[in-house]
Amino acid sequence: MKTDKMILGENAVYSTNCNETGLNNNVLVCASSGAGKSVSILEPRLLETFNSSLVVTVTKRRLVDKYKGVFKGRGYNVLDLNFVKPEDSTVSFDPLAYVSSYSDITFLAESIVMSNPRKGNNNIADPYWDEAGSSLMSALISYALMTEDKPTFTDVLELVDNLNIKDSGSGITTSLDAKFERLARKDPNCFAVTCWNSFKVLPIKTAKCVYGTLNTTIDTIFSPELRKMIDNKKNVDFEQLASQKTIIFVSTSAVNPSLNCFVNMFYAQMFKQLFEYAESLPSGKLPIPVAVLCDDFATGSKILNFPEYISIFREKQISVVLLCQSETQLEHMYGHEQSVTIINNCDTYIYMGGMDLKTGRNISERLNAPLEDVLYMPIGREIIFRRGSKPLVTTRIDISKHKAYQKITEEYEKRVREAESEERR
Repeated sequence: MKTDKMILGENAVYSTNCNETGLNNNVLVCASSGAGKSVSILEPRLLETFNSSLVVTVTKRRLVDKYKGVFKGRGYNVLDLNFVKPEDSTVSFDPLAYVSSYSDITFLAESIVMSNPRKGNNNIADPYWDEAGSSLMSALISYALMTEDKPTFTDVLELVDNLNIKDSGSGITTSLDAKFERLARKDPNCFAVTCWNSFKVLPIKTAKCVYGTLNTTIDTIFSPELRKMIDNKKNVDFEQLASQKTIIFVSTSAVNPSLNCFVNMFYAQMFKQLFEYAESLPSGKLPIPVAVLCDDFATGSKILNFPEYISIFREKQISVVLLCQSETQLEHMYGHEQSVTIINNCDTYIYMGGMDLKTGRNISERLNAPLEDVLYMPIGREIIFRRGSKPLVTTRIDISKHKAYQKITEEYEKRVREAESEERR
């Protein structure tokens, strides 16, 4: 099977054939905002991808408009998952569509609870509150699945919206008690009732705190526009992503960090679905490699189980390119131990400069060079670390010299001029 190339800098072009290189294709890029991560790393990867499926997080719609026609010409299925303007999406992401077992329910509930952007590094928090919130979320998800003919996640959201809690003197009463009581009469030991009973025994103050936190998270993640998208668009098919050449552009916003919560929940579900699909095949691998390009990776919220997933990406033919501003930013989001796990599972690390002292010290030690050489590195220079090789100090790729880039850019700018001319008429 043909494999693609990775262009990471001047005189730094590598194969993505893991059997040939002996390395995984996970790449960590650390650079200050505006250092050229997108134009030097992300766009060259788009230019050189002909055989793998891609999932690309973008904050600039220009990249979608510029490259979607390119990939159609390469025979790709091109999907546009636009979280900024959900009405413009060609596909949807309904988290409930990928639930087929009790463990799936628990996973989805946990991914929602852990998507709360206020959690940040949750390692120091009491896990009780997360567990209680996950149990309540599991009850509501299970109820929707058991009672609706064609349930969507908007059915779950309506249950959250309609939940009111009062003190009955001997416990709590809620506006959903009658619904769960009817369910209990049919099957008193079902998963929905069991999870609901765990919530019902909480003291009134605790119950209100658990619900309040969950409701805040839901309101943060699921805007009215996203709710409409869930109901009105066809869902992303992750098996298609791994069995047919496909690119998914995932649009989020640089000025609305709450959207990253939904994006990261999407990633958590996607990785889980891809793993399970690979496991169902005799080879244990995806038929087509899937590369995920994550811009602003360490912002918004954590991807559930990501440090565990990245350690086994290679064997499933999955890889990630993680664009961050610094190691400190990554550690703030994932905690020290998990951030180290993520870094250690990227066989390629690119440093493109920055003002973060901790990152600078780590790079200095890796490079075996004075700290000032790292901190005062000229703009445009970069350091590439590849496991098993000495560091390569080089310059960023000048993508403007790439013939394919020149042609694509010229055609894109022509379309923009024509569109502007049409608007003026």
